[in-house]
Amino acid sequence: MDLPATLFDTLIARQRLTRAVRSGYAGFLLDRLTEDLDDRLGAVLRSFATVLDLATPIPAAGPILARRYPQAQHVRLAPLPEPRGNRIVGDPELLPLAPDSFDLAVSLLALHGVNDLPGTLIQLRRALRPDGLFVGCLLGGATLTELRQSFGQAESEVEGGISPRVAPFAAVREAGALLQRAGFALPVADTDTLTVRYADPFSLMRDLRAMGMTNVLTERRRTPLRRATLLRAAEIYAARFADPDGRVRATFEVLWLSGWVPHASQQKPLRPGSAKSRLADALGTIEMKPEAPEAP
Repeated sequence: MDLPATLFDTLIARQRLTRAVRSGYAGFLLDRLTEDLDDRLGAVLRSFATVLDLATPIPAAGPILARRYPQAQHVRLAPLPEPRGNRIVGDPELLPLAPDSFDLAVSLLALHGVNDLPGTLIQLRRALRPDGLFVGCLLGGATLTELRQSFGQAESEVEGGISPRVAPFAAVREAGALLQRAGFALPVADTDTLTVRYADPFSLMRDLRAMGMTNVLTERRRTPLRRATLLRAAEIYAARFADPDGRVRATFEVLWLSGWVPHASQQKPLRPGSAKSRLADALGTIEMKPEAPEAP
C-alpha cells in the first residue's frame, strides 16, 4: 500500500484550531500539563537567558516561564496570530529560527501533529545553544483508545469497513530514539496517563472539537459521518467504557521528552573496565566468585 505524502492536513488543522480558539479553547488538558512542566523545570537547577515556547496551541505556558525566568528574553512561535507579546507565527516543521538562538525550548501538545517529527527535532536542536535544554510533551499511542475502538467497531458493523479517525500517535520508545537521532544528549522519555470522565461520548467529542483535535488525517473519509454510525459508536463506547455511575472514560497518554544539546561540561558514561571501586564494596557485601564447573 502506498503511504500518503503527508500524514496530517496542516491547513485543516490550523483552521480547526482557529475555530476552537475563537469559540473558547477547552484548556483543561493544557492547564494540567503546564503544572507538570512547572514541576519538571523546578528540578533543573540553572537559569536560562533565552526561552522559546514552540507551537503550544495557546500561550498557556507563558506565565510559568515568565515567573521562573523573569530576566530572560521570551519568544513564542505561535501556530496562529496572537494579539500581543514577543510572538512569531510559524510552522514547527519549518522553524524560522537562527542557529544557537535559545537556551531553553518548551513545547506542549503540539509535536504529535507534525508530519516530520524527526526533522522538527533536528531543527530545534540546531536552534538551541550548546548545553541548551528541550522539554516538551505530545500525545502518545494510547490516547483516545476508547474512541478508536468504538468507531472501528461501529463502522465495521454499519458500513462494512473502517476509516482512519484517530491519529497514530508515537510510542515512548520511539520518542526517546528520535531525541537521540536528532542529536540530543542525555535524552529522557517518560509517560503519564490521564483519564478524563464524561457524562457521555458526545461530551468528549465536543471537547475534542473545542481543542481543535478533530480528524485532520489526509486519509480521512471526506464524506459526512453517517448518523447511524455515530449513534452506534456512542452505544458501543457507553457499553464498553462506562464506570458504575454511568460516566465514560477517555484516555490521554502524554509522552514527556527532554534532552540537552551536547556540551563538554556534561556527564559522559565511563569506558567499560574503567571503574576504580567495586560494587560489592559500595554495597557492603562480599563478592562471590563463580564456582568452576565440574569436569564431565
